[in-house]
Amino acid sequence: MNGDTFHLRKSTSTLSTRSYCISNKKHKGSVKGVRLKNKEMKDENRITGMEKREGWLSNAFFMRLTARDVFGVVKYHPLPCIFAASLLFFMGVEYTLRMVPSSSPPFDLGFVATRTLHRLLESKPALNTVLAGLNTVFVGMQMVYIVWVFLIEGRPRATIAALFMFTCRGILGYVTQLPLPEDFLGSGADFPVGNVSFFLFYSGHVAASMIASLDMKRVQRWKLFYLFDTLNVLQAIRLLSTRGHYTIDLAVGVGAGILFDSLAGKYEENRKKELLTDGLDGGAFHNSKMHENGEYISVSSD
Repeated sequence: MNGDTFHLRKSTSTLSTRSYCISNKKHKGSVKGVRLKNKEMKDENRITGMEKREGWLSNAFFMRLTARDVFGVVKYHPLPCIFAASLLFFMGVEYTLRMVPSSSPPFDLGFVATRTLHRLLESKPALNTVLAGLNTVFVGMQMVYIVWVFLIEGRPRATIAALFMFTCRGILGYVTQLPLPEDFLGSGADFPVGNVSFFLFYSGHVAASMIASLDMKRVQRWKLFYLFDTLNVLQAIRLLSTRGHYTIDLAVGVGAGILFDSLAGKYEENRKKELLTDGLDGGAFHNSKMHENGEYISVSSD
């Protein structure tokens, strides 16, 4: 009986050991299965993340460009390509150029280009005075035209642009007061009269001329337009030769004339829309008609 009991105990122990091994194997298998499942989920998440990134990039504009498109940009849009090349060029110039010492006068390429004319005017004060007087006459022509188109023709855009421009010039000229060039050749016939004091930045001479010539172009007064543009170029050469302005003053003067003419046009357009929305007529400047180049046009239309 004891043998039977021992045999039963042994069988029971063997069964327990087998069941433990089986359960342990199942546990290990389940753990391994969980690990594999977690790994698969991580792989899926990684793939999904990559797909999302690829999907985001696939919507980017440059991903849709072909070699033909790239060459097409150069062929059909050469101006932006030139600007891009200029950007790289002037970045190199800017970062390798030696700065002008604080004890030295500003370097101006326009002064270098007009050195011969400067010496001529310096040696002949009478010629300098004559040219200054002619330049003052041209400034008077600009002002007369800008006021004329407002008071006589009823087109205020050029006048509004001039008011914008001179106001901004006064602010900027006072905020940053540039030193007068060392070799400045003044004249009592110049404008401002006697050159008592004036702002260098930016050139009101050039900006006002641009405003007037842009108005002439709008109303197709081509002869006056070409005349004013030619005189403006000659004026710029004279101002550089006499050191009355730096080159940057003249360049910004051109941009200022274009900018403030555009702003004046937007102002007129917005005011007309507001008046129409409010049911107002806007007065004479928005209602009267005038005869220009054989056609009847609105006083404020351009």
